[in-house]
Amino acid sequence: MFALPDLGEGLTEAEIVRWHVAVGDRVEADQVVVEVETAKAVVDVPCPHAGVVEALHGEPGDVIAVGAPLTTITSPDSPHEQHRTEERAGSGNVLVGYGTGTATRRRRNRARPVHAVPPTNGTGAPRVLSPIVRRLAKQHGIDLSAVDGSGPGGVILRRDVESARQPEPARPQEIRTPLRGLRGAVADKLTRSRREIPDASTWVDVDATRLLEARDALKARGIGLLALLARFCVAGLRRFPELNASVDTDRNEIVQHSRIGLGFAAQTPRGLVVPVVHDAHEMTTAQLAEAIAHRTERARAGDLEPKHLTGGTFTLNNYGVFGVDGSTPIINHPEAAILGVGRITDKPWAHRGELTLRKVTQLSLTFDHRVCDGGTAGGFLRHIADCVENPITTLADL
Repeated sequence: MFALPDLGEGLTEAEIVRWHVAVGDRVEADQVVVEVETAKAVVDVPCPHAGVVEALHGEPGDVIAVGAPLTTITSPDSPHEQHRTEERAGSGNVLVGYGTGTATRRRRNRARPVHAVPPTNGTGAPRVLSPIVRRLAKQHGIDLSAVDGSGPGGVILRRDVESARQPEPARPQEIRTPLRGLRGAVADKLTRSRREIPDASTWVDVDATRLLEARDALKARGIGLLALLARFCVAGLRRFPELNASVDTDRNEIVQHSRIGLGFAAQTPRGLVVPVVHDAHEMTTAQLAEAIAHRTERARAGDLEPKHLTGGTFTLNNYGVFGVDGSTPIINHPEAAILGVGRITDKPWAHRGELTLRKVTQLSLTFDHRVCDGGTAGGFLRHIADCVENPITTLADL
Protein backbone atom coordinates (compact mmCIF):
# COMPACT_ATOMS: atom_id res chain seq x y z
CA MET A 1 0.00 0.00 0.00
CA PHE A 2 1.38 3.42 -0.99
CA ALA A 3 -0.11 6.33 0.98
CA LEU A 4 -0.14 10.04 0.16
CA PRO A 5 3.15 11.29 1.66
CA ASP A 6 3.64 14.39 3.79
CA LEU A 7 4.15 17.15 1.20
CA GLY A 8 5.53 19.63 3.74
CA GLU A 9 4.54 23.18 4.71
CA GLY A 10 1.78 21.87 7.02
CA LEU A 11 -0.33 20.53 4.14
CA THR A 12 -2.92 17.96 5.24
CA GLU A 13 -4.59 16.96 1.97
CA ALA A 14 -4.34 17.06 -1.82
CA GLU A 15 -6.70 16.73 -4.76
CA ILE A 16 -6.01 14.14 -7.43
CA VAL A 17 -5.47 15.88 -10.79
CA ARG A 18 -4.34 13.05 -13.04
CA TRP A 19 -3.16 9.45 -12.78
CA HIS A 20 -0.05 8.49 -14.76
CA VAL A 21 -0.64 4.74 -14.28
CA ALA A 22 -3.54 2.29 -14.51
CA VAL A 23 -4.40 -0.96 -12.78
CA GLY A 24 -2.14 -3.70 -14.11
CA ASP A 25 0.73 -1.37 -15.00
CA ARG A 26 4.22 -2.25 -13.81
CA VAL A 27 6.00 0.64 -12.10
CA GLU A 28 9.61 1.22 -11.13
CA ALA A 29 10.86 2.68 -7.86
CA ASP A 30 10.56 6.49 -7.76
CA GLN A 31 8.35 6.56 -10.89
CA VAL A 32 5.75 9.36 -10.88
CA VAL A 33 2.33 7.72 -10.54
CA VAL A 34 -0.02 10.62 -9.88
CA GLU A 35 -0.28 14.40 -10.13
CA VAL A 36 -1.99 16.14 -7.19
CA GLU A 37 -2.89 19.71 -6.38
CA THR A 38 -2.25 21.08 -2.90
CA ALA A 39 -3.02 24.45 -1.44
CA LYS A 40 0.43 25.55 -2.61
CA ALA A 41 1.05 24.03 -6.05
CA VAL A 42 0.56 21.11 -8.42
CA VAL A 43 2.95 18.31 -7.41
CA ASP A 44 4.11 15.08 -9.09
CA VAL A 45 4.11 12.21 -6.56
CA PRO A 46 6.58 9.34 -7.16
CA CYS A 47 5.99 5.85 -5.77
CA PRO A 48 8.94 4.54 -3.72
CA HIS A 49 8.09 0.91 -4.51
CA ALA A 50 8.51 -1.15 -7.66
CA GLY A 51 5.79 -3.58 -8.59
CA VAL A 52 2.41 -3.93 -10.25
CA VAL A 53 -0.51 -1.54 -9.68
CA GLU A 54 -3.32 -3.52 -8.06
CA ALA A 55 -5.67 -0.61 -7.25
CA LEU A 56 -6.02 3.17 -7.51
CA HIS A 57 -7.69 4.66 -4.44
CA GLY A 58 -9.38 7.70 -5.94
CA GLU A 59 -10.33 9.45 -9.15
CA PRO A 60 -9.42 12.90 -10.51
CA GLY A 61 -11.23 15.43 -8.36
CA ASP A 62 -11.12 13.33 -5.17
CA VAL A 63 -9.44 14.87 -2.12
CA ILE A 64 -7.02 12.53 -0.32
CA ALA A 65 -5.75 13.13 3.20
CA VAL A 66 -2.04 12.82 3.97
CA GLY A 67 -1.45 9.23 5.06
CA ALA A 68 -4.51 7.87 3.23
CA PRO A 69 -4.00 5.13 0.59
CA LEU A 70 -3.18 6.30 -2.93
CA THR A 71 -2.35 3.04 -4.68
CA THR A 72 -1.92 -0.61 -3.88
CA ILE A 73 1.35 -1.89 -5.34
CA THR A 74 2.13 -5.60 -5.37
CA SER A 75 5.78 -6.54 -5.42
CA PRO A 76 6.74 -8.53 -8.51
CA ASP A 77 8.30 -11.09 -6.16
CA SER A 78 5.25 -11.52 -3.92
CA PRO A 79 3.44 -14.90 -3.90
CA HIS A 80 0.21 -13.21 -5.00
CA GLU A 81 1.82 -11.64 -8.05
CA GLN A 82 3.67 -14.84 -8.90
CA HIS A 83 0.36 -16.70 -8.76
CA ARG A 84 -1.23 -14.18 -11.09
CA THR A 85 1.72 -14.44 -13.47
CA GLU A 86 1.49 -18.25 -13.45
CA GLU A 87 -2.20 -18.09 -14.19
CA ARG A 88 -1.63 -15.77 -17.14
CA ALA A 89 1.25 -17.86 -18.48
CA GLY A 90 -0.18 -21.33 -17.75
CA SER A 91 2.54 -22.33 -15.28
CA GLY A 92 3.48 -25.95 -14.82
CA ASN A 93 3.61 -25.54 -11.02
CA VAL A 94 0.39 -27.47 -10.39
CA LEU A 95 -0.70 -30.37 -8.18
CA VAL A 96 -0.99 -33.86 -9.67
CA GLY A 97 -4.54 -34.51 -10.83
CA TYR A 98 -5.30 -30.79 -11.36
CA GLY A 99 -4.81 -28.83 -14.54
CA THR A 100 -3.29 -25.38 -14.92
CA GLY A 101 -5.24 -22.28 -13.96
CA THR A 102 -6.02 -21.63 -17.62
CA ALA A 103 -7.43 -25.06 -18.18
CA THR A 104 -9.47 -24.80 -15.00
CA ARG A 105 -10.95 -21.53 -16.15
CA ARG A 106 -11.84 -23.04 -19.52
CA ARG A 107 -13.68 -25.91 -17.84
CA ARG A 108 -15.52 -23.49 -15.57
CA ASN A 109 -16.46 -21.29 -18.50
CA ARG A 110 -17.93 -24.30 -20.31
CA ALA A 111 -19.86 -25.34 -17.23
CA ARG A 112 -21.33 -21.92 -16.50
CA PRO A 113 -24.90 -21.45 -17.83
CA VAL A 114 -25.27 -18.89 -20.55
CA HIS A 115 -27.72 -16.88 -18.48
CA ALA A 116 -25.65 -16.88 -15.26
CA VAL A 117 -24.85 -13.14 -15.73
CA PRO A 118 -27.81 -11.17 -14.37
CA PRO A 119 -29.41 -9.02 -17.06
CA THR A 120 -29.17 -5.27 -16.67
CA ASN A 121 -32.84 -4.65 -17.21
CA GLY A 122 -35.97 -6.72 -17.07
CA THR A 123 -36.39 -9.17 -14.25
CA GLY A 124 -32.83 -9.37 -12.88
CA ALA A 125 -30.99 -6.93 -10.61
CA PRO A 126 -28.68 -4.50 -12.41
CA ARG A 127 -25.05 -5.61 -12.40
CA VAL A 128 -22.93 -2.78 -11.00
CA LEU A 129 -19.48 -3.44 -9.57
CA SER A 130 -18.31 0.12 -8.90
CA PRO A 131 -19.60 2.14 -5.92
CA ILE A 132 -18.67 5.27 -7.90
CA VAL A 133 -21.16 4.25 -10.60
CA ARG A 134 -23.87 3.69 -7.98
CA ARG A 135 -23.18 7.06 -6.40
CA LEU A 136 -23.25 8.82 -9.78
CA ALA A 137 -26.58 7.19 -10.64
CA LYS A 138 -28.03 8.20 -7.28
CA GLN A 139 -26.88 11.79 -7.69
CA HIS A 140 -28.67 12.09 -11.02
CA GLY A 141 -31.75 10.07 -10.11
CA ILE A 142 -31.09 7.31 -12.65
CA ASP A 143 -32.78 3.89 -12.29
CA LEU A 144 -29.96 1.40 -12.89
CA SER A 145 -32.45 -1.35 -13.81
CA ALA A 146 -33.28 0.64 -16.95
CA VAL A 147 -29.64 1.05 -18.01
CA ASP A 148 -27.94 -1.29 -20.48
CA GLY A 149 -24.40 -2.14 -19.43
CA SER A 150 -21.64 -1.97 -22.00
CA GLY A 151 -19.00 -3.66 -19.86
CA PRO A 152 -17.96 -7.32 -19.84
CA GLY A 153 -20.93 -9.53 -19.05
CA GLY A 154 -23.27 -6.55 -19.16
CA VAL A 155 -21.63 -4.67 -16.28
CA ILE A 156 -22.87 -1.08 -16.04
CA LEU A 157 -19.99 1.36 -16.41
CA ARG A 158 -19.71 5.04 -15.64
CA ARG A 159 -20.13 5.96 -19.31
CA ASP A 160 -23.43 4.06 -19.38
CA VAL A 161 -24.79 6.16 -16.51
CA GLU A 162 -23.55 9.38 -18.08
CA SER A 163 -25.21 8.44 -21.40
CA ALA A 164 -28.47 7.76 -19.58
CA ARG A 165 -28.63 11.22 -18.06
CA GLN A 166 -31.51 13.22 -19.47
CA PRO A 167 -30.69 16.77 -20.58
CA GLU A 168 -32.05 19.22 -18.05
CA PRO A 169 -34.16 22.15 -19.17
CA ALA A 170 -32.19 25.33 -19.51
CA ARG A 171 -32.61 27.50 -16.45
CA PRO A 172 -30.38 29.66 -14.28
CA GLN A 173 -28.10 27.48 -12.18
CA GLU A 174 -26.12 28.18 -9.03
CA ILE A 175 -22.41 27.66 -9.41
CA ARG A 176 -20.86 26.14 -6.32
CA THR A 177 -17.08 25.92 -5.98
CA PRO A 178 -15.56 23.95 -3.08
CA LEU A 179 -13.26 26.04 -0.91
CA ARG A 180 -10.29 23.73 -1.16
CA GLY A 181 -6.87 23.65 -2.76
CA LEU A 182 -5.48 27.10 -3.53
CA ARG A 183 -8.85 28.86 -3.12
CA GLY A 184 -9.31 27.25 0.29
CA ALA A 185 -5.80 28.19 1.44
CA VAL A 186 -6.36 31.81 0.40
CA ALA A 187 -9.72 31.89 2.20
CA ASP A 188 -8.23 30.49 5.41
CA LYS A 189 -5.31 32.92 5.42
CA LEU A 190 -7.41 36.01 4.72
CA THR A 191 -10.06 35.01 7.26
CA ARG A 192 -7.39 34.51 9.90
CA SER A 193 -5.85 37.87 9.04
CA ARG A 194 -9.16 39.68 9.54
CA ARG A 195 -9.90 37.73 12.71
CA GLU A 196 -6.53 38.19 14.45
CA ILE A 197 -4.96 41.40 13.17
CA PRO A 198 -6.23 44.85 14.23
CA ASP A 199 -5.32 46.51 10.96
CA ALA A 200 -5.43 50.14 9.88
CA SER A 201 -4.88 51.73 6.46
CA THR A 202 -3.33 54.95 5.27
CA TRP A 203 -2.80 56.22 1.72
CA VAL A 204 -1.32 59.03 -0.34
CA ASP A 205 -1.46 60.23 -3.97
CA VAL A 206 1.95 60.61 -5.62
CA ASP A 207 3.38 61.96 -8.86
CA ALA A 208 4.78 58.91 -10.69
CA THR A 209 5.91 60.71 -13.84
CA ARG A 210 9.62 60.30 -13.06
CA LEU A 211 9.05 56.71 -12.01
CA LEU A 212 7.81 55.88 -15.52
CA GLU A 213 10.79 57.71 -16.98
CA ALA A 214 13.14 55.62 -14.81
CA ARG A 215 11.37 52.43 -15.88
CA ASP A 216 11.76 53.34 -19.55
CA ALA A 217 15.44 54.12 -19.04
CA LEU A 218 16.09 50.79 -17.29
CA LYS A 219 13.88 48.59 -19.50
CA ALA A 220 16.84 47.39 -21.53
CA ARG A 221 18.31 45.88 -18.34
CA GLY A 222 15.10 43.97 -17.61
CA ILE A 223 14.08 46.25 -14.74
CA GLY A 224 10.35 46.95 -14.74
CA LEU A 225 7.92 48.88 -12.59
CA LEU A 226 7.39 46.11 -10.03
CA ALA A 227 11.13 45.69 -9.51
CA LEU A 228 11.52 49.43 -8.83
CA LEU A 229 8.66 49.39 -6.35
CA ALA A 230 10.19 46.32 -4.69
CA ARG A 231 13.52 48.17 -4.42
CA PHE A 232 11.77 51.08 -2.66
CA CYS A 233 9.94 48.71 -0.26
CA VAL A 234 13.23 47.09 0.76
CA ALA A 235 14.75 50.52 1.37
CA GLY A 236 11.69 51.54 3.40
CA LEU A 237 11.86 48.42 5.56
CA ARG A 238 15.54 49.06 6.27
CA ARG A 239 14.60 52.53 7.48
CA PHE A 240 11.44 51.42 9.34
CA PRO A 241 12.22 47.85 10.53
CA GLU A 242 9.18 47.89 12.83
CA LEU A 243 7.10 46.92 9.79
CA ASN A 244 9.32 43.95 8.93
CA ALA A 245 7.77 41.99 11.75
CA SER A 246 5.09 39.59 12.90
CA VAL A 247 3.27 38.86 16.16
CA ASP A 248 3.86 35.60 18.04
CA THR A 249 0.43 35.20 19.63
CA ASP A 250 1.50 32.11 21.62
CA ARG A 251 4.18 34.09 23.48
CA ASN A 252 2.51 37.49 23.13
CA GLU A 253 5.62 38.99 21.51
CA ILE A 254 6.41 41.16 18.50
CA VAL A 255 9.08 39.46 16.39
CA GLN A 256 11.16 41.88 14.32
CA HIS A 257 12.85 39.95 11.51
CA SER A 258 16.49 40.49 10.63
CA ARG A 259 16.00 39.37 7.01
CA ILE A 260 13.50 40.59 4.42
CA GLY A 261 11.33 38.08 2.59
CA LEU A 262 9.56 40.26 0.02
CA GLY A 263 6.30 38.77 -1.22
CA PHE A 264 4.41 40.12 -4.21
CA ALA A 265 0.90 39.32 -5.39
CA ALA A 266 0.76 37.46 -8.71
CA GLN A 267 -2.39 36.53 -10.61
CA THR A 268 -2.22 33.04 -12.14
CA PRO A 269 -4.70 30.72 -13.90
CA ARG A 270 -5.15 28.94 -10.54
CA GLY A 271 -5.84 32.18 -8.68
CA LEU A 272 -3.90 34.70 -6.64
CA VAL A 273 -0.59 33.53 -5.16
CA VAL A 274 2.15 35.39 -3.31
CA PRO A 275 5.64 34.30 -4.37
CA VAL A 276 8.45 35.32 -2.03
CA VAL A 277 11.91 36.70 -2.81
CA HIS A 278 14.05 35.68 0.15
CA ASP A 279 16.89 37.91 1.40
CA ALA A 280 15.69 40.76 -0.82
CA HIS A 281 17.79 43.19 1.24
CA GLU A 282 20.96 41.58 -0.13
CA MET A 283 20.00 42.01 -3.79
CA THR A 284 20.65 44.73 -6.31
CA THR A 285 17.74 46.18 -8.26
CA ALA A 286 18.68 44.04 -11.26
CA GLN A 287 18.79 40.90 -9.10
CA LEU A 288 15.41 41.76 -7.63
CA ALA A 289 13.99 42.15 -11.14
CA GLU A 290 15.40 38.77 -12.18
CA ALA A 291 14.03 37.02 -9.08
CA ILE A 292 10.57 38.56 -9.52
CA ALA A 293 10.46 37.56 -13.19
CA HIS A 294 11.48 33.98 -12.33
CA ARG A 295 8.90 33.60 -9.53
CA THR A 296 6.16 35.08 -11.70
CA GLU A 297 6.88 32.73 -14.60
CA ARG A 298 6.97 29.65 -12.39
CA ALA A 299 3.80 30.71 -10.52
CA ARG A 300 1.83 31.09 -13.76
CA ALA A 301 3.12 27.72 -14.94
CA GLY A 302 1.92 26.17 -11.67
CA ASP A 303 5.24 24.65 -10.66
CA LEU A 304 6.57 27.16 -8.14
CA GLU A 305 8.55 25.42 -5.40
CA PRO A 306 6.85 25.45 -1.96
CA LYS A 307 9.87 27.23 -0.42
CA HIS A 308 9.16 30.20 -2.72
CA LEU A 309 5.61 30.49 -1.37
CA THR A 310 6.52 30.78 2.32
CA GLY A 311 8.75 32.85 4.55
CA GLY A 312 7.51 36.30 3.53
CA THR A 313 7.85 39.22 5.94
CA PHE A 314 6.23 41.98 3.82
CA THR A 315 3.99 41.98 0.73
CA LEU A 316 3.75 44.30 -2.28
CA ASN A 317 0.47 44.28 -4.24
CA ASN A 318 0.36 46.12 -7.58
CA TYR A 319 -3.42 45.98 -8.14
CA GLY A 320 -3.12 48.90 -10.56
CA VAL A 321 -2.63 46.32 -13.35
CA PHE A 322 -6.37 45.63 -13.00
CA GLY A 323 -7.21 49.25 -13.81
CA VAL A 324 -8.27 50.30 -10.30
CA ASP A 325 -7.14 53.43 -8.48
CA GLY A 326 -7.07 52.27 -4.87
CA SER A 327 -7.82 49.55 -2.36
CA THR A 328 -7.35 48.61 1.28
CA PRO A 329 -5.41 45.34 0.91
CA ILE A 330 -5.70 42.59 3.52
CA ILE A 331 -2.47 41.78 5.33
CA ASN A 332 -0.90 38.47 4.33
CA HIS A 333 -0.93 36.74 7.73
CA PRO A 334 1.31 36.54 9.75
CA GLU A 335 3.08 39.59 8.26
CA ALA A 336 2.63 43.07 9.73
CA ALA A 337 2.00 45.19 6.62
CA ILE A 338 1.18 45.24 2.92
CA LEU A 339 1.69 48.03 0.38
CA GLY A 340 -0.83 48.48 -2.43
CA VAL A 341 -0.22 50.43 -5.65
CA GLY A 342 -3.04 51.68 -7.87
CA ARG A 343 -3.03 52.38 -11.58
CA ILE A 344 -0.93 55.24 -12.94
CA THR A 345 -3.10 57.68 -14.87
CA ASP A 346 -3.12 61.31 -16.08
CA LYS A 347 -4.44 63.76 -13.48
CA PRO A 348 -4.23 67.51 -12.92
CA TRP A 349 -1.30 68.15 -10.58
CA ALA A 350 0.46 71.18 -9.15
CA HIS A 351 4.02 70.94 -10.51
CA ARG A 352 6.60 73.69 -10.07
CA GLY A 353 3.94 76.26 -9.30
CA GLU A 354 1.75 75.39 -12.28
CA LEU A 355 -1.27 73.16 -12.81
CA THR A 356 -0.45 70.50 -15.37
CA LEU A 357 -1.19 66.90 -16.26
CA ARG A 358 1.08 64.41 -14.52
CA LYS A 359 1.18 60.63 -14.13
CA VAL A 360 -0.40 60.06 -10.72
CA THR A 361 -0.93 56.93 -8.63
CA GLN A 362 -2.22 56.13 -5.17
CA LEU A 363 -0.21 54.20 -2.57
CA SER A 364 -2.02 52.53 0.32
CA LEU A 365 -0.50 50.85 3.35
CA THR A 366 -2.40 48.45 5.60
CA PHE A 367 -0.52 47.68 8.80
CA ASP A 368 -0.90 45.76 12.04
CA HIS A 369 -1.56 48.38 14.70
CA ARG A 370 -0.03 46.09 17.33
CA VAL A 371 3.47 46.40 15.90
CA CYS A 372 3.54 50.16 15.39
CA ASP A 373 1.51 53.35 15.52
CA GLY A 374 0.40 55.71 12.76
CA GLY A 375 3.58 57.75 12.94
CA THR A 376 5.78 54.83 11.89
CA ALA A 377 3.33 53.65 9.24
CA GLY A 378 2.97 57.18 7.87
CA GLY A 379 6.75 57.63 7.83
CA PHE A 380 7.20 54.43 5.85
CA LEU A 381 4.49 55.36 3.35
CA ARG A 382 5.88 58.86 2.90
CA HIS A 383 9.33 57.39 2.28
CA ILE A 384 7.94 55.15 -0.48
CA ALA A 385 6.12 58.17 -1.96
CA ASP A 386 9.36 60.18 -2.03
CA CYS A 387 11.10 57.29 -3.77
CA VAL A 388 8.37 57.14 -6.42
CA GLU A 389 8.56 60.89 -7.03
CA ASN A 390 12.38 60.96 -7.12
CA PRO A 391 13.46 57.47 -8.23
CA ILE A 392 16.83 58.39 -9.76
CA THR A 393 18.00 60.11 -6.59
CA THR A 394 16.77 57.19 -4.50
CA LEU A 395 18.51 54.57 -6.65
CA ALA A 396 21.74 56.54 -6.56
CA ASP A 397 21.74 56.46 -2.75
CA LEU A 398 20.99 52.73 -2.41
